[in-house]
Amino acid sequence: MATHVSMCYRLFDRHRSSAHFRKLFVQCLNGNIQRPYSGATHKENELELGDSTASSAPNFASSLKTRSSQERLREESILPFSAFLTDNFGRRHSYLRMSLTEKCNLRCQYCMPEDGVKLTPRSQLLSTSEVLTLARLFVQEGVEKIRLTGGEPLIRPDVLDIIAELRKLEGLKTIAVTTNGMNLARLLPKLKDAGLDLINISLDSLVPAKFEFIVRRKGFHKVMEGIDKAIEMGYNPVKVNCVVMRGLNEDELLDFVALTEKKPLEVRFIEYMPFDGNKWNFKKMVSYQEMLDHIRQQWPNLEKLQTGQTETAKTFKVPGFKGQVGFITSMSDHFCGSCNRLRITADGSLKVCLFGNSEVSLRDVLRSGASNEELLQIIGAAVGRKKKQHAGMFSISQMKNRPMILIGG
Repeated sequence: MATHVSMCYRLFDRHRSSAHFRKLFVQCLNGNIQRPYSGATHKENELELGDSTASSAPNFASSLKTRSSQERLREESILPFSAFLTDNFGRRHSYLRMSLTEKCNLRCQYCMPEDGVKLTPRSQLLSTSEVLTLARLFVQEGVEKIRLTGGEPLIRPDVLDIIAELRKLEGLKTIAVTTNGMNLARLLPKLKDAGLDLINISLDSLVPAKFEFIVRRKGFHKVMEGIDKAIEMGYNPVKVNCVVMRGLNEDELLDFVALTEKKPLEVRFIEYMPFDGNKWNFKKMVSYQEMLDHIRQQWPNLEKLQTGQTETAKTFKVPGFKGQVGFITSMSDHFCGSCNRLRITADGSLKVCLFGNSEVSLRDVLRSGASNEELLQIIGAAVGRKKKQHAGMFSISQMKNRPMILIGG
């Protein structure tokens, strides 16, 4: 507790003139420098399923003590990776997903509630300089890959500038983007020039009418044009994300696999996941094993490929096909034990788990005038509180969390 209190007093002493920072200071002492989710979209929720707030203060203090001792080790070059980004289970978080906007030009059923979402006021979203400040800090601590998400990241006017500045960061190996593909064909030459390395494109149906039903907008041919443009410009593989929902598009599995015969695509079938307002239920979810069994009826010689330890997808290939298929099995066979990902929402909140509703507002700490060292203490404490695994699909479905569009895909 002493480490925790001393850090809070250092924060207070540095910013004693700031009323806003005094508020952060009190929250810090109470171990509550976090927001369950954006106040712009939900009322405050004090409880996270299976975790009482009563235990948050000692956990916070314990995390800070762990960060402090680990940082001393790092200074002595014993630890090769940032102590602040290493959790209590030894997971090293070298992959950061940053949402650039809450806005989107589609209205996908699994991502956005039917009646829409209340958007965060622009002044409460991260500015360009704040995005780059946080990115720079995380890269200095060992992040090697940054993925830009949304909403739809390519509708943010300064997306090219952000990518170009990220490209200058020493140590950052990969810049990726997840997009709905609507603006991709037009922007891709400039995106590539700016330094974009990888592309994931969302596509949930190969039937134009069904596509429009799922995303509640027209645009199927624009997405297909974007996929073809990415292949033409040498991206390999071009990843295509398909959320599979029973009664809607599970009958297209074989058609999606067939796409990989002639094109260097990696089609990734994603199990339907519960988020606020997307009307998830277990009966709509098609499990990885069910999908795999169905595909193997058509291609019994489907081969499983070796993947890296931190890869989220279980990857397979039909022999002789140019591309491959993958399965994101978050619900039926989670991969929490090898998770290396952190998320920052468009309004600046750090989420250490996609399915957890605990958040820490890095935006508020940044705007209070905190130093990089103080920011790292807050980040390290949040990472230290990351749980061993998520609560399971049935518990998650009952938990209050942001809609996916306000988290960042």
